[in-house]
Amino acid sequence: MMTTVPEPAAQAPRRLLVVEDDASFARTLCRSFERRGYEVRAATRLDEVVALLPDWSPEYAVVDLKLAAGSSGLACVEALHAHDADLLIVVLTGYASIATAVEAIKLGACNYLAKPSNTDDIEAAFSSARGDASVGLTQRATSIKTLEWERIHAMLAETDFNISEAARRLGMHRRTLARKLGTQRVR
Repeated sequence: MMTTVPEPAAQAPRRLLVVEDDASFARTLCRSFERRGYEVRAATRLDEVVALLPDWSPEYAVVDLKLAAGSSGLACVEALHAHDADLLIVVLTGYASIATAVEAIKLGACNYLAKPSNTDDIEAAFSSARGDASVGLTQRATSIKTLEWERIHAMLAETDFNISEAARRLGMHRRTLARKLGTQRVR
């Protein structure tokens, strides 16, 4: 009598939502994750995310901080976290600042990465969602340039990336702010 060994059950694909308004980057990211065994869906705005959630529930999400028409990915993070508190959300941004990182984490993101980031970086961010208490503390004080950069980016996020309004609130000329932004690496 022959006995057969049952084949292992096929593992269900991990579900990932990519919220990115740059079509080329979104397409590349989606393909890369699909090759790694993820079932991927993409959205470009909050309303698309909200429309997708009743019929499909992701386990992971990658959300760009700055979306089309000056809208914020933070609203998407908030909606995704409200839908499922166990969802692992990584925020990607070319406008990294402490203020937006803190807000993203408060709203439910598990990690925050500055662009350019690749699939390996994002998967590592999902894996390190629990945090590491053994990370050493820095002895270096924050520089004035860094504090200025953080304040500018906090104001940009607060004004939905409207340079004119941010400059007004910061008490500087719009050209001065544009020049400061032009001297830093902004994507």
